[in-house]
Amino acid sequence: MNTFAMDTDRIALAPAVRLAAVTKTYGRGPRAVRALDEVSASIPRGSFTAVMGPSGSGKSTFLHCAAGLDTPTSGTSHLGDTELTGLNETRLTQLRRSRVGFVFQAFNLVPALTVRQNIALPLRLAKQRLDPAWLEEILRRVGLTGRADHRPAELSGGQQQRVAIARALITRPDVVFGDEPTGALDTVTAKEILGLLRGCVDDTGQTVVMVTHDPVAASYADTVLYLADGRIAGRDDEPTAERVAERMTHLGAWS
Repeated sequence: MNTFAMDTDRIALAPAVRLAAVTKTYGRGPRAVRALDEVSASIPRGSFTAVMGPSGSGKSTFLHCAAGLDTPTSGTSHLGDTELTGLNETRLTQLRRSRVGFVFQAFNLVPALTVRQNIALPLRLAKQRLDPAWLEEILRRVGLTGRADHRPAELSGGQQQRVAIARALITRPDVVFGDEPTGALDTVTAKEILGLLRGCVDDTGQTVVMVTHDPVAASYADTVLYLADGRIAGRDDEPTAERVAERMTHLGAWS
């Protein structure tokens, strides 16, 4: 029996992200806040999932627990076949650097570094070898080939977010997590960035999980997960901006 083949099949079948009865409580005693309340969710590989909910619904905590940025109070979170809740901080840091990409509302670029150097930074931090051909491919995908030697101050906001996406992709991560990645961009530029994230899923099989408050942004996803009061309040596997906006209104997001 081929053990390697069995392991490969098991890993291939594992969801990209899985949360099982995850509860996250901040603080203690009467002032304790339960940000997540026994949340279970499974996100397939090669999919684009948006996470939405009213302010305080737990969507950012969901992302942080799924990405290994925060540890659940109870329950388990998995990245592929790896249980994150059993890892110490050193192992979590190593895992995040090699298997997870992050794109935030703030671009978080290093001003003194060029576009090329900013993109390669996660590999330097993880002490991994840079594949020049892959770097050039990433630059081409995000439309920055001609800007590779520029510094962040010489770029528009949309171009800086493209650098952030390229930086998230350079390690060939299992999952790219986005926390309001278009929140600081104008409407036209936001659509360009969302189209780029959509292309990462459709063209290369990347898995993207994005927290957003914008129904238009959510409409680019395959699935929208709705959170309310720290619990899963529903999902939509055929999201449109209109359907998402209506559902958010019912959740009390825009009362």
